Amino acid sequence: VIDYFVNEYQNARTPNPCIACNKFLKFDAMLKKAKLLGAELIATGHYAKVSYDSSYGRYLLRHSMASEKDQTYALYSLNQEQLKSIRMPLGEIDGKARVRKIAERLDLPTASKPDSQEICFVPDNDYVSFIERRTDRKPEPGNFIDEYGNVLGIHSGITHYTIGQRKGLGIAFGKPMFVTKINPLTNEITLGEKGSEFSESLIADNLNFISFESFNEPFEALAKIRYSAVPSSCIVYPYENDMARVVFDKPQRAVTPGQAVVFYEKDSDIVIGGGTIKEG
Repeated sequence: VIDYFVNEYQNARTPNPCIACNKFLKFDAMLKKAKLLGAELIATGHYAKVSYDSSYGRYLLRHSMASEKDQTYALYSLNQEQLKSIRMPLGEIDGKARVRKIAERLDLPTASKPDSQEICFVPDNDYVSFIERRTDRKPEPGNFIDEYGNVLGIHSGITHYTIGQRKGLGIAFGKPMFVTKINPLTNEITLGEKGSEFSESLIADNLNFISFESFNEPFEALAKIRYSAVPSSCIVYPYENDMARVVFDKPQRAVTPGQAVVFYEKDSDIVIGGGTIKEG
């Protein structure tokens, strides 16, 4: 997970380590270990719901009752065998305050534990320094350019920036400028004026679908392009090389390669699936 996190930043992508942890550790390595120990199921503290639906003929992932804590965005990569083997009891409880009261009643030490807002292996949230320590090298400065290739100034290294970023560029332009593209091959960061940070569509790869087996026809959905994003209406089209093209009803701000796009049914709490944003 850490290697993935570092490599993604070095390749000008913004990773989501929680998704990788769920995919490779919690619901792969841990589940395999549980089966070796003779356990039938594993239970986790994720705010989501898992159930079998006979009308779909599949195990489904659904929104938590505690909508403000819902974690389905980070769980879209689960497959049917994994869903069959897990339980998420907190998904049935309507709010973390109630969960804390239950924990207090049971005298659990985590009852008053503060909510975690940072990446667990970067507790100070200084991911740039973490990457420098991990790789034993500092990111190389390069050029800020505009959409036509004109040099606007010097950046501090691509790991310092992400798509849609406006603050902390280190240069005063006299008007808002946003990061619209990061090129690790040329070590250049493209900046654009207000409005250029929005995208009408994106391409996603590494797709996983939960509510159906195969993806051959376009479908309508609500999509989230980051954990905190408001779901937006879209149409998802099959695209070349087992990818998807997602076209939004309204342009989305800061569509960021490396992050996940997760699809939800429009008229229910069901997670359709998702993938990794390849380009916006």
